[in-house]
Amino acid sequence: MGSIIFIISGVGISRLTVENSFIDYFKETTEIHQGMKIIDQRLGGTTPLDVIINIEQPAMSTTETAPGSDVKRDEGFSDFEEFEEDKDSDKYWFTAEKMTLVDKIHDYLESLPETGKVLSLATMLKIAEKLNTGKSLDNFQLALLYSELPDKFRDMVLSPYVSVEHNQLRYAIRVKDSEKTLKRNLLLKKIRQDLVEKLGLKAEAFHLTGLLVLYNNMLQSLFASQILTLGIVVLALLGMFWILFKSVTVALITIVPNLLAVGVVLGFMGWLSIPLDMMTITIAAISMGIAVDNTIHYTYRFKKEFIINREYLKTLHLCHGSIGSAMYYTSVTIIIGFSILVLSNFLPTIYFGLLTALAMLIALFASLTLLPQLLVVFRPFGPEIGKS
Repeated sequence: MGSIIFIISGVGISRLTVENSFIDYFKETTEIHQGMKIIDQRLGGTTPLDVIINIEQPAMSTTETAPGSDVKRDEGFSDFEEFEEDKDSDKYWFTAEKMTLVDKIHDYLESLPETGKVLSLATMLKIAEKLNTGKSLDNFQLALLYSELPDKFRDMVLSPYVSVEHNQLRYAIRVKDSEKTLKRNLLLKKIRQDLVEKLGLKAEAFHLTGLLVLYNNMLQSLFASQILTLGIVVLALLGMFWILFKSVTVALITIVPNLLAVGVVLGFMGWLSIPLDMMTITIAAISMGIAVDNTIHYTYRFKKEFIINREYLKTLHLCHGSIGSAMYYTSVTIIIGFSILVLSNFLPTIYFGLLTALAMLIALFASLTLLPQLLVVFRPFGPEIGKS
């Protein structure tokens, strides 16, 4: 029976995910959930994501003709003339070829179902095209637009989204947190892949940043964190059991019910598609810490009783009639206490209460069934009377 539970739990653990949305932390009936949903679906999204793109700027020779000019640049210009040209050269950065690429990237990012509002240099260009009877601006018009734009408005509509000095573009995106198809890690991978394969950018020419990336990195690290946490807890408990019972065999037997409890909880989360997040990540380790009391009480009492009567089955019945009853009532009290958390409006709190209660229930079941059977089968406290 225990083997079957371990197998089912193992399959459930393999189905665990780390994807979650902050909006899903609250019940749909709460004002917080409803307010966030309005912001998400009607006001352009909630979670910010920035795409920074480095534009390759071809070098301009000293004799190259400047855009919109019939006069070639000659090495004989005076220092003053060179200074004036450098001062006005920013407007020649805005070429039709670059703006076409800006528009393509903007339209692609805006076409993704998970993205809401997208702001970039293309936002201003689209407004300018409408004023130009729907026609794209040529190099001369782009340079003129940049030159004639007042500094105050330039700081508002250009500076946040383009850096001429560093040849960089910035796309400010807000992602819809309530979108059911949202998978942050897959979305970031898709954007990176499409920018290279569909839009022809080099992989090193852009990078993604913002709160979405940070949150995704945190979620993706939860798997490793969960394994490390459980590994440390198991090793600590094994060491404590070995010191307490002076036997490696007893320590290994005693740890099994605790592993079963944790395995069932994680497997249950996997089967019900409850994701690991900042709250649920703590349940497994805390559950093991609480449930270990039962195994210590039962094993210690079993050892004391066996020293007196030297019969495993008789010791089992004595332990069930004494310490077993105490474990039962104590565990039921703890289960009821944690179950009260179901009244919360904060879903991670509900999950924490119910899953911890489940871990206590499984730990009680394992301590009163699996643990005694393992003690009887492996006989770690020595032979019975008259038996070798």
